[in-house]
Amino acid sequence: MARIIISTFGSFGDVHPYVAIALELKARGHTPVIATSEVYREKMDALSIDLHPVRPPMPSYDEPDEIRRIVEDVMDARDGSEKVMHLLLPYLHDIYSDLDTATEGADLLLTHPLPLLGPIVAQKKGLPWVSSVLAPASFLSLYDPIVPPQWPALYHLMRLSPWVGRAVMALARRQLDKLMKPVYEIRAELGLPRGEQPILAGQHSPTCVLALFSKVMAAPQPDWPKRTIVTGFPFYDRRDYFGEADMPKELIEFLDAGEPPIVFTLGSSAIWVARNFYRDSIEAARALGKRALLLIGHARNRPADPLPPEVAAFEYAPYSEVLPRACAIVHQGGVGTTGQGLRSGKPVLIVPHAHDQFDNAARVVRLGCGRALPRPRYSVTTATNELRAILNNQNYAARAAEIGAIVRQENGASAAVDAIERVLTEKV
Repeated sequence: MARIIISTFGSFGDVHPYVAIALELKARGHTPVIATSEVYREKMDALSIDLHPVRPPMPSYDEPDEIRRIVEDVMDARDGSEKVMHLLLPYLHDIYSDLDTATEGADLLLTHPLPLLGPIVAQKKGLPWVSSVLAPASFLSLYDPIVPPQWPALYHLMRLSPWVGRAVMALARRQLDKLMKPVYEIRAELGLPRGEQPILAGQHSPTCVLALFSKVMAAPQPDWPKRTIVTGFPFYDRRDYFGEADMPKELIEFLDAGEPPIVFTLGSSAIWVARNFYRDSIEAARALGKRALLLIGHARNRPADPLPPEVAAFEYAPYSEVLPRACAIVHQGGVGTTGQGLRSGKPVLIVPHAHDQFDNAARVVRLGCGRALPRPRYSVTTATNELRAILNNQNYAARAAEIGAIVRQENGASAAVDAIERVLTEKV
């Protein structure tokens, strides 16, 4: 059986898909090691998954002010993606060293787009390498253009003319080449050729690329990497604190006590910049005469006023158990939450903040499963109007149920491990 190193970095949305894959690998007798931030040690210990710490250090859940400072920067629609890179760039030599150590005696390396150095480690060691992406936006296809968070309207221009898309990509490439200069310098230090652009073609393995999302989100395009497999979402949704119940008894009682509520959540990152989101959501639900379940992420987001009996707030709950019991879902559009929303079969209102969230939202809207409202426009009035439009039009619910049935038939973790095992067999 194989020792497989899984390199990732980020929030639960960047870690949970690989937890699902690691658990499937374990079930088949392999030894997965997740190479990521030390803050996930408790989660991995609870699941008996080996963790190899990789820098940069991330603040823990018990350091909310520090997390909020970071998230305020990276959850910016205009500059957030570049600021994520600036979190990593000062630590490139550390990341390389940590991944180099983690892959000693490994049979294969599986990479997430962010840590940047995984492809270099694999190339330097001659190690079999499978890359992955979590959302269609990572492919930056000219044939299926993304909705850029900096200027969402640009999507329509790129759809009208491929020349617009090529011009945008040329500009992006010039900017990214400047940003990625430290990566090119490390390649030169190691005696490797400059290689492909690390955030564009350079992130993709020539051997196998796993698109860890559902086929309903995107179909393969002519300019995707040739050996790409669309696996379906690999789902995992436990918080994994020792001694913590998956579903609080009080939450189950609330769900059982009345009509399906509207569930309001901001995933695991945007919760740190929630501001008045939950307060406005309560008022929107009350205006609609609906019960509301708030998944607030951290105690700092708990509304100061006593909650009315038709509203409940909990820090965390497994989406797979909560979302199917909703009448509608409001969320931030991270790809992990988007996948869970689609799987639930319930209509959604997506409130994108930054990164791929705008593109994920647009894809869900095109599927007919819901609507989108950018975060700066979210208020009591706009949320009420958008949710009323969703709840009063049964086409949204019907289409969401149809898409949910498709997503539930997929098994992203199993398909991903099938592909990994094929690569291992080819190596032998």
